[in-house]
Amino acid sequence: MHHAADAIDPPDLFSPLELRGLTLRNRIAVSPMCQYSAEDGVPNDWHLVHLASRAVGGAGLVIAEATGVSPEARISPQDLGLWNDEQVAAFRRIVEQLHANGAAAGVQLAHAGRKASTYRPWEERGRAEVPAGEGGWTTVAPSAEAFTDGYPQPEALDADGIRKVKEDFVAATHRAAAAGFDVVEVHAAHGYLLHQFLSPLSNQRTDAYGGDFAGRTRLLLEVVEAVREVWDDGLPVFVRISATDWAEGGWSADDSVRLAGELRDRGVDLIDVSSGGNVPAAPIPVGSGYQTALAAAVRGAGVRTGAVGLITAPQQADAIVRTGQADLVLLARELLRDPYWPLHAAKALHRPAPVPVQYARAF
Repeated sequence: MHHAADAIDPPDLFSPLELRGLTLRNRIAVSPMCQYSAEDGVPNDWHLVHLASRAVGGAGLVIAEATGVSPEARISPQDLGLWNDEQVAAFRRIVEQLHANGAAAGVQLAHAGRKASTYRPWEERGRAEVPAGEGGWTTVAPSAEAFTDGYPQPEALDADGIRKVKEDFVAATHRAAAAGFDVVEVHAAHGYLLHQFLSPLSNQRTDAYGGDFAGRTRLLLEVVEAVREVWDDGLPVFVRISATDWAEGGWSADDSVRLAGELRDRGVDLIDVSSGGNVPAAPIPVGSGYQTALAAAVRGAGVRTGAVGLITAPQQADAIVRTGQADLVLLARELLRDPYWPLHAAKALHRPAPVPVQYARAF
């Protein structure tokens, strides 16, 4: 006997996605991508054009780059931030443009930890420590161990420092709501602070925030609980994780599946699955869609996932959704090359394209 569910086609890349009270028009999201172009954390016209053009291009969700929950949470002095009202007002203008162009608006709340206070990647000095005289600051981490040579020597967080991190995430969540965002994503990937706590390679603490799996995941879970508590019940919370450190003795895919259940139980609506970034020179098997299997494994824990990482072809993105590997496909560099990728993908997949009326004559 056929079950009713069998008659329903599986979702595809252009099916809407319901997340609590939010409906995305399709399963294509703009992955957070640092622009290193802000002054004092305030988004400007560059960020407005960068983000709004991807909404014009048809993405269902546009997520602003890693946004520092405090000045010391930034990767570089030119990162975005959400610690004051001037930043909220500037973000509100961007959110309004995203909404006007049919996209949901997300922001990735971040703390860089020991990878903070570095120069922008395109500066000649590369990823080196910014001295105090040039706007640098003292960095913090679970343990007083630098990421690698040339990076700042962090201070290990004490109880007050940990409390401040949690309070900063909560305050930034309130500001994200004031700016009108639909989604907040807690950044626990790429070797930034929350990932530093997760991994035994960066967390050598002997207190309640280190040691075993429960200790190392404690800060992330407490941050997520606090964010979920103050964020609108009708709107989703995402968490970005690095599913593996790609390093012996580090955070693993099995750990991620276990963590996913804990996050699901705390009201996380989608886990955005990336990898790596916590230890230098890890042997990462980079290739087309190389992280998608990790998203599929995490989805096995009964939580929605997002797949990210060298996804470029419309058929590839569509297959990820159709085969149930992930619920959302996040594109990064491909959307830098082509802000209108969703419109071109719709044509390639014979689906109606979310073309702005102003551009309809071209399609």
